[in-house]
Amino acid sequence: MRTKHTFRLPPDLAAQLADYAHRKRVPQALVVETALSSHLSPDGSERMEAALGRRLDRLTRQVERLERYSAISNEALALFVRFWLTVTPPLPDTAQPAAQAKGRERYEGFVEALGRRLAKGQTLAEEVSQDVLPKDEPPDPTNGSS
Repeated sequence: MRTKHTFRLPPDLAAQLADYAHRKRVPQALVVETALSSHLSPDGSERMEAALGRRLDRLTRQVERLERYSAISNEALALFVRFWLTVTPPLPDTAQPAAQAKGRERYEGFVEALGRRLAKGQTLAEEVSQDVLPKDEPPDPTNGSS
């Protein structure tokens, strides 16, 4: 047995209710009943807290992965720059214009190659992890590499 209730909703909320019920193909009364049950349920806040906790855990893992990738990238760049500065002799002043022109040409080639790699979808980090992992060891699904 059900009890009939009559109440008024603001026009925008009534429109949202009607739209939602139409999209889900259920009566508006069922949507209201389900929402009230969920809202008044004693464990509703616990379920919401658990869902929020799961989302926060996932976000934390993603941020930790980004921090790791960022640290690896920074370290690789620093190592390359140190190596390059150590092994590259200074150029005489007469060779500077030619070296700058060649540098611009190489940089344009680098940007084109970078664009092609990004369009392909595989990253250097994935390639390095594939090279580093032993062939008999499966990749770790939690670190985002395949």
